[in-house]
Amino acid sequence: MRKLVILSFSILFMLFSFNSFGQCSKNPKCTGSKKGVPCESAKKTSVEKGEITVYYFHNTRRCATCQAVESETQKALDKLYAEKVKNGKITFLSINIEEEGNEKLIEELEISGQTLLIVGSDKKVNLTTDAFMYAKTKPEKLEAEIKKAIDKMG
Repeated sequence: MRKLVILSFSILFMLFSFNSFGQCSKNPKCTGSKKGVPCESAKKTSVEKGEITVYYFHNTRRCATCQAVESETQKALDKLYAEKVKNGKITFLSINIEEEGNEKLIEELEISGQTLLIVGSDKKVNLTTDAFMYAKTKPEKLEAEIKKAIDKMG
């Protein structure tokens, strides 16, 4: 009986922890490649040849790791590709999946939850696992994965 109670509490704890992980915000507004640019004016649903869009899809409520994924991704892009970001060849978009008006893009890119996605004209690279694994503890590894994905796109 005691094992059953411990097992039940363990399962409930795991379910609660997993659900909280997905609910990871201080800033519920979406931002585009520049701070303060609202989602509605920053959204791109197609990528021109030679352009790359880095999307970070998130929930309204975000934990420290969720916020780190966004900030570390932005830092990596600014550090590695400053000129391309400035020229609009690489765009970073942070999109709240819970806000109205984002449904079309979410459906088009087949997003089902928090996601870090790099989209080139003919390729998509999902870095969500790496992003959540490294953003807080080893941001240099996330930076390396971002670089590898973008460099493969050309």
